[in-house]
Amino acid sequence: MPKRYSTVRGREFGEGVREAIARTGMNGQQFAGVMGWQEAKVSDMKTGKGGVTLTEVAMALSACRVPATERDRLLELFPAIDLEGWWQQHGYCAPIRSRTAHDHVAAAKTLISWHSHAIPLLLQTPEYARAMLRASATIPEEELDERLQALQEMQLSLSNDLRCTFYIHELALDLQLGEPEEHLSQLHRLKHMATWSKITVRVVPKAARAHPGMAGPFTLLNFHEPAYLPMVWTETENSSLFVEATQAVTGYESVVRQLHAVSLEESESVDLIVRLLQDGDGGLPASGS
Repeated sequence: MPKRYSTVRGREFGEGVREAIARTGMNGQQFAGVMGWQEAKVSDMKTGKGGVTLTEVAMALSACRVPATERDRLLELFPAIDLEGWWQQHGYCAPIRSRTAHDHVAAAKTLISWHSHAIPLLLQTPEYARAMLRASATIPEEELDERLQALQEMQLSLSNDLRCTFYIHELALDLQLGEPEEHLSQLHRLKHMATWSKITVRVVPKAARAHPGMAGPFTLLNFHEPAYLPMVWTETENSSLFVEATQAVTGYESVVRQLHAVSLEESESVDLIVRLLQDGDGGLPASGS
């Protein structure tokens, strides 16, 4: 029986099936006719809710003539589509483009991001992001342009109806990545984006000392689609964690409430950014000093 809610793995499986069927030029009804199925069965498979067997999945992928690599990926995903949460281990370094992260940010209704030592991905300038990538011990130099392009694709979500709240520690504003002018450019971008109606920026001041976000950065997503439950996304050097279990997500929601309590108001946060821009070239030593 198909489930009422889908999981992260289920949605990624479903997206792969949707792409496979789309490449045939058929819609769901037509494909159901080819397979001899009810259209609802195809719909459940495309949304990752189940309702099919592994054998039926293999038959559907064969009918779509899915390339072997993608077929094997989807067949490996399918038995786990009911499992909540997904720890993706990437090997030596993170992939150039995280399919899971990109798809879920694009599908989100609201996004809440916390970062303790860097500007959040969606607010980074290309120069800041390049400096951050270059500092990595595992990312090859020849991949920088592709990774920047993938980041800019994700940032396009900000032009949709996505509502974002970014909690950033003051130390992240002080830390210079790249040249002084690139640091200033990043602060200018942050100040500008804080004025957008769908974006809220709140700074956790150094004066707060110990704070509830010390366990590390994360992103909390809520979705338009009722079948998508809230999800938390976190990154390490070479793995990604997508958290769905209700109690675990509730714990992160508690962290957000406490970050909100210790952070500066929106206007105070913008004022702090402005002061950094005005004070010694954004808090950096003046040229020649």
